[in-house]
Amino acid sequence: MLVSSPLRMPSFLLFFISIFAAHSFLSVSSTSVFRDPEAVVEDVNMRINASRRNLGHLFCSTGNPIDDCWRCDPNWDTNRQRLADCAIGFGRDAIGGKNGRIYVVSDPGDDDPINPRPGTLRHAVIQEEPLWIVFRRDMVIQLKQELVMNSYKTIDGRGASVHIAGGPCITIHYVTNIIIHGLHIHDCRPGTYSMIRDSPNHYGWWRVSDGDGVSIFNSQHVWVDHCSLSNCRDGLIDAIHGSTAITISNNYMTHHDKVMLLGHSDSYTQDRSMQVTIAFNHFGEGLVQRMPRCRHGYFHVVNNDYTHWEMYAIGGSASPTIYSQGNRFLAPDDRSSKEVTKHENAPESEWSGWNWRSEGDLMLNGAYFRQSGAGVSSSYARASSLSARPSALVGPMTATAGALVCRRGTRC
Repeated sequence: MLVSSPLRMPSFLLFFISIFAAHSFLSVSSTSVFRDPEAVVEDVNMRINASRRNLGHLFCSTGNPIDDCWRCDPNWDTNRQRLADCAIGFGRDAIGGKNGRIYVVSDPGDDDPINPRPGTLRHAVIQEEPLWIVFRRDMVIQLKQELVMNSYKTIDGRGASVHIAGGPCITIHYVTNIIIHGLHIHDCRPGTYSMIRDSPNHYGWWRVSDGDGVSIFNSQHVWVDHCSLSNCRDGLIDAIHGSTAITISNNYMTHHDKVMLLGHSDSYTQDRSMQVTIAFNHFGEGLVQRMPRCRHGYFHVVNNDYTHWEMYAIGGSASPTIYSQGNRFLAPDDRSSKEVTKHENAPESEWSGWNWRSEGDLMLNGAYFRQSGAGVSSSYARASSLSARPSALVGPMTATAGALVCRRGTRC
């Protein structure tokens, strides 16, 4: 048997060969003997996943640049702030609470949004100083009002199962340098018009929240990574009103209608400078539309896995530049919903000039991307934020999207 051969090939070389094979299969022309190239690609991805499982104890690189930066370290718990060096894309400069002290959340309560108790998440996020916020144990936090964050904060859920659910959720409002990592965010509901503290020295009246999972409003250098999001009243993640320098990565999104809004309105032209990277996410079961829906700015949608949509996956209005690279799009069986894209609020004579490009995307089950625009290189340069990997590798790179199960003393 091959197993007993002294010439047996090292396992890590087999892994690389499997990757090369995946890329080679995708290069086969339409005259190939393979009659069903989509099935071939799925088979290759299955083999790559099997190889990864077999090599787990020897080799932990996945090709996902964020995860490969920190997840191989069994001492991640004592080196938590290394995560801040692993950001990619337009939000790569988001340092969160790097170099700040560790704040341990021990109390899941949220009884007083004006005078929160020490040890609660609300008390942590309103502090003026940089903080790296972690959790002592598993907990479900049902907020009374939206969680309004101060600048230079990291919420790091690794090592615990942390759910923010059943009430208003996270608001990033006129701040900078925020990292949200490793949370379960679901069943978010609108708050009420009420008093909320947003720093140790200030509180005031806040408007009714929309019920977003994460709402980013006029904020910069924001990174949302490895969260599991579902079933919120409005959007799962929305970024509006001049927000920019944002990366949304490695998240697992399910069971929601209007998933992600990037850009406030067609008339809000301040969003023309918005730059957002959407990378290595898994858009899963029960999603309908807006993955994302873009306005005005520059959007790099790269190496994501789209396994479900009911209406469309990527849409927009007001002439956004959308650069789709190396994604895997699996269309629904409904013949009327095969198109990945939706150009909204404009006749074809107008949207035909919007710069929307698909490059290296894998289209399955009849999916197709309607490109538009003249392909002006300067526009796509502003919408490019990292090097895309081949779409054949999307499966391995997104296999652990969402909140991770991390145990101290072992690789995450």
